[in-house]
Amino acid sequence: MPKLSILMPVFNELNTVERAISETLAANIPVERELVIVDDGSTDGTREILTGREWPEGVRVILHDENQGKGAAVRTALKEARGEYSAIMDADLEYDPGDLADLIEPLVQGKGNVAYGVRAFDGSSSHSFLYVMGNRGVTLACNVLFNVYLRDIMTCHKVIRTEIFQSLELRETGFAIEPEITARLIQRGERITELPVYYAARATSEGKKLTSADGFRTLRTLARCRITGGGKPSAPAPVLSAD
Repeated sequence: MPKLSILMPVFNELNTVERAISETLAANIPVERELVIVDDGSTDGTREILTGREWPEGVRVILHDENQGKGAAVRTALKEARGEYSAIMDADLEYDPGDLADLIEPLVQGKGNVAYGVRAFDGSSSHSFLYVMGNRGVTLACNVLFNVYLRDIMTCHKVIRTEIFQSLELRETGFAIEPEITARLIQRGERITELPVYYAARATSEGKKLTSADGFRTLRTLARCRITGGGKPSAPAPVLSAD
């Protein structure tokens, strides 16, 4: 049976992290799984929850000694992935971990190496008009720069064959790792399967961390990847193990 490594970057998610872990472990995904959690320097009590109890077998907790960004946390978790496939799963409850079952299916069937979950933005899940337009804007920029047609490059729900994921030259430390992953996959010639997934954006008051500045960083990253066609990964982030 193939194994799925679920990579969970966490930063200051005191109110959601336990439920996110529980739902991820309970999700009906028809493959063996492991959960690699990276606490990215949380200061709100999240770290104490992660280190203060015994987690089931297959759950590993890794600690960044200071906040470095979502990209740095994903890269740290990816280095530790032991499964044939890897997926990113945020701890903010905006996504349903059960959708990973649909995303991994075409990979297991040999129909490709990458699957993305496409969000259907509507009145209950859009966060704001500017948020949706920003998402569509950076996705359009990616399509123009790389001559592809994708619908949602900023989705968290990405399932990728681990050996391919680990070979990407990723260096972004923040949210811009999302477009960087997409750009590097396109440059490798990978076809990305897109499937609909559940999504319910939380409000800024509930802990939403994306800002308009992240949109500009996304465009910068896409342009950099298009111009360079590659790049060297930066030095690995220092970590402390909580195993």
